[in-house]
This record gives sequence, structure tokens and C-alpha cells, in this order.
Amino acid sequence: MRFISRLAACAAALSALALSASFTPSRAAEEAVVIPPPAIDAKAGDGLQTAVFAGGCFWGVQGVFQHTAGVVNAVSGYAGGSKATASYMTVSTGTTGHAEAVEIKYDPKQVSYGKLLQIFFSVAHDPTQLNRQGPDSGTQYRSAIFTLNEDQKKVVDAYIAQLNGAKVYGGPIVTKVGPLDRFYPAEAYHQDYLTLHPSQPYIVYNDLPKIDNLKKLFPKDYLEKPTLVSSAKVTN
Repeated sequence: MRFISRLAACAAALSALALSASFTPSRAAEEAVVIPPPAIDAKAGDGLQTAVFAGGCFWGVQGVFQHTAGVVNAVSGYAGGSKATASYMTVSTGTTGHAEAVEIKYDPKQVSYGKLLQIFFSVAHDPTQLNRQGPDSGTQYRSAIFTLNEDQKKVVDAYIAQLNGAKVYGGPIVTKVGPLDRFYPAEAYHQDYLTLHPSQPYIVYNDLPKIDNLKKLFPKDYLEKPTLVSSAKVTN
């Protein structure tokens, strides 16, 4: 969807909110799904590790992982295209090859790559939607995992096969899997957006329920206080 379309979605949500001052969303645009953990996981390694996921608008995906224990930073940005086109207005045309993505720095001693994948496929987005999530459509909103090494790719491929075999969704997983070339952080006004704008209708309907689902489905991995970009201390 173009930027104006996201604004239109917000306007529509505002109209709905105006009909009821006590409105609270009963469900997110993408339903959470209870899924098994991956049968195999990535090697922990030493020091902080990195994962890069794309699952629709990066506001909600970033918010989910900022509330995940073991994540020391989650940055909204762009992956899949070139540096020259890594800007919000350009990416929003859907012609750059970029996806709205989130770079996750995590401590493998606290949370594994497999656990991050489980959260990604369960509460962060719907992996069966092709080139869209909720009200947003276009290749920039595709479901994608950008792997940093062969170990990650092995785990991702095996997990997708596992979930498809278990038939936990209403359709096949369409998540694109490929190596990360480069990740480009998004503009400053996109960082920590969910936390800074909790009353914005788009956030209220599409993203806050994801945080609730994370708390319900992964209580041991849930952080009440999010780890924000503005306060993160990451050295690698």
C-alpha cells in the first residue's frame, strides 16, 4: 500500500472509533496461531546474534520483538533492495525490491533463533498472506526472512516444512527466504513507533493485539517494558 493508503486506513479506523468511545479491539488484523517450536534450532554462538524478519508494516513487528526477552535492540528498516532506494516514500511505491523489515539483535543465552522464529510465525504476522498484511498490500509488505548464514537458512527451511506439514494454518506458508545483502535502518520517526503512538488507530487495531497475544502465548518470553531503539546499548 502507498503511504496515503496507510493514512486512509487510519482515517477509517478513526471513523470506527468515533462510533464507540469505549472501543477496544477484540482481535488483530492477523490472528495469532498456536504453533509448535522448531524441531531444530540454530547454534547459539558467542556474543550477540542478529535476525532479520519482514512481516508487513514494521511498526508492529518491531513492537513485538521489543517486548521479547533476550532482544537487546529491534530496529525498523528496509531489506531486499539497494541503498539508493532505502527510504520510506520510495519503498512505499512497491517497486524497489525492499521489504519493510526489522533487524533484531539478541542474546542467544536468553532467547534462541528458533524461539524468535516461533514468535514471528505465531503472533507477529500471518505467513500465509502473499504480499500483504492486514490493510497493507504490496511487495514491501511481504513475509520474508533474510538469513545471515547457512545455519539460519537450515533452521528456517526446516521450520517452514515442519509447520506446513503440521497444517497449523489455513493455507501454505508463503514466506520468502533468502540471504541478507544489507539492512538499512528506517527514518528516525519510524523507530519505537508503537510505543510512542499507542493511541493511533492503525496501532490500536493492527498492532497492540499482537503485543497482547505475545503476552498470552509466550508469557515466559514477554517483557512488560519494551526495549526501545532510543535507549538500546548495542556494541555489535
